[in-house]
Amino acid sequence: MEIVWHELTGGLSHPDELIRVIVRLFAALVLGGMVGLQRERVGKAAGMRTHILVTMGTASFVLAGMSFDMQTDALSRIIQGVVTGVGFIGTGTILKQTAKSEIRGLTTAAGLFMTSAIGVAVGLGKIGLAAIAAVLAWIVLAGLTYVEKRIGPDIPPGKEKAQV
Repeated sequence: MEIVWHELTGGLSHPDELIRVIVRLFAALVLGGMVGLQRERVGKAAGMRTHILVTMGTASFVLAGMSFDMQTDALSRIIQGVVTGVGFIGTGTILKQTAKSEIRGLTTAAGLFMTSAIGVAVGLGKIGLAAIAAVLAWIVLAGLTYVEKRIGPDIPPGKEKAQV
């Protein structure tokens, strides 16, 4: 039974460590949800659940690396791997619509990339940085949409949005 308990609490040997992990993962949940809620409200496929899972997953990778007392260079390799993986997820959200010669999904991919950065910051214990980044991401996603609608497109009539 002692082996089972040791395995279940691996990396959480002290109550302070358990609290630290819970606080950081909860912060990742809230901040990823904040960005995801905006995407959900405008009907995007990658909504709250996706953004929460990306943020929490990224934070979990960082927390797991930190629990092994990894050096900075080893931890940076974990972060590099996560960023590469999120890049692949983002690539899957980008669609080229050949009939219109238009590319869609770039903002969704960038949002997922941003939520992974928020997750890294949370995992490293920089929750203040992560919160500021999440608020700014929300402002960009929600606020700039309003500004773009007010000023109109900067594309001459008859030209496509993005040439491929």
